[in-house]
Amino acid sequence: MIVPFVLIACCFAAWGLAQDLTTPLVAAFQGIFTMSTFEASLVQFAFYGAYFLLALPAAFINRRWGYKAGVLSGLGLAALGAIGFLPAANSLTFGFFLVALFVLAAGLSILETSASPFVISMGPEESGTRRLNLAQAFNPIGTNLGVLIAAVMILPRMDPATAAERSAMSDQSLLAIQKSELFAIMGPYLVLAGLLLAIWVGIAWVKVPAARTDEVGSLAPGEIGGVLRRLFANRHWRYGVLTQFAYVGAQVCTWTYIVIYVANVVPGGDNVQGAWFLQIGLIVYLVMRFVMTWLMGYTRPTLLMSIMAGAAIVLSIYAWLNPGLSGAWALVAVSGTMCLMFPTIYGVALHGLGEDTKFGASGLVMAIVGGALLPPLQGYLTDVFGSPTALLVPTACFAVVLAYAIYDLRSGRTYGVAEPAGA
Repeated sequence: MIVPFVLIACCFAAWGLAQDLTTPLVAAFQGIFTMSTFEASLVQFAFYGAYFLLALPAAFINRRWGYKAGVLSGLGLAALGAIGFLPAANSLTFGFFLVALFVLAAGLSILETSASPFVISMGPEESGTRRLNLAQAFNPIGTNLGVLIAAVMILPRMDPATAAERSAMSDQSLLAIQKSELFAIMGPYLVLAGLLLAIWVGIAWVKVPAARTDEVGSLAPGEIGGVLRRLFANRHWRYGVLTQFAYVGAQVCTWTYIVIYVANVVPGGDNVQGAWFLQIGLIVYLVMRFVMTWLMGYTRPTLLMSIMAGAAIVLSIYAWLNPGLSGAWALVAVSGTMCLMFPTIYGVALHGLGEDTKFGASGLVMAIVGGALLPPLQGYLTDVFGSPTALLVPTACFAVVLAYAIYDLRSGRTYGVAEPAGA
């Protein structure tokens, strides 16, 4: 499984690049099309909304043809969406970019629904959460690269003209500026399409041994009800879906609006400086992911998660009450606390599901819709009350993560042996 694991780890890096290359687009589109923060946040709504809609179809693909087929389907569809940035840039239409982002994210949804449980199935179940954290450790490599590309190749090429200055321009001058800005956005996505296709070829070429829980076959209509009943009878899974919704919302809100926070409340700050703060936060996230994966060899994952969630709450409240440079650095530190949350919630919720793992995984990926619904809420609060007060949204989400960690610690569940789905 070594070569397949490495190739799947490349998928984790690739979708991290795609996600965080998209994050600064909220600030970019806000300037290009002279939109409110709420309207620009539709970028994240389209992106994470696709995650919600495609997760369940991904489960049927995995059930019928196996994890490898799911991974290849996701990579192919994501590459198609990235290529869609070419006609979107030529159209000079915000709606076309949303369509391209939706198709890209649809592929990533299938990819993530397939890749994460695939990694868990590549060895003993008791070490599945730690193995997933190791694979997820390559995700922030992609996220760092995505933000770096945005900070170096996209945001600096955005025209500094304000909304008032743009409204005073002639149609021809404004069109020329918008065309230049949109083509600056298009280029990195075409490179991303090439990367996704290269990974597709590698996975298609390599023979992947059968993994635990990767049995394939059609699911009779009557069996679906039984799967759902078993899943909803499992509190760890049920609460895990809710927690994943909250966590992804907190992550997207924190990383999307740190750019706007810096531009709005840090003296002399702008979008480019905000992108660099985000870049530093993602480096901290990357380093902490490897540290936490190592610590999981000695400490229960949810104990570590409870500590990190508590720290995230304190730091978010500090950034709310102390707007400015120190608040921006607090948000950088929040990135470090988030390093283990997604894979830990994922691994704990799927533990012991057995043959129901494929559909259980789809529910957890559908919960990523939190990244679609909560950023517009934070965008609205930013427009009305300002960036610092809007941090109440991720703060509340981190409280949900803390509650889930405490629930698991108090549940008496052990991870040395497999447990039935309804345990």
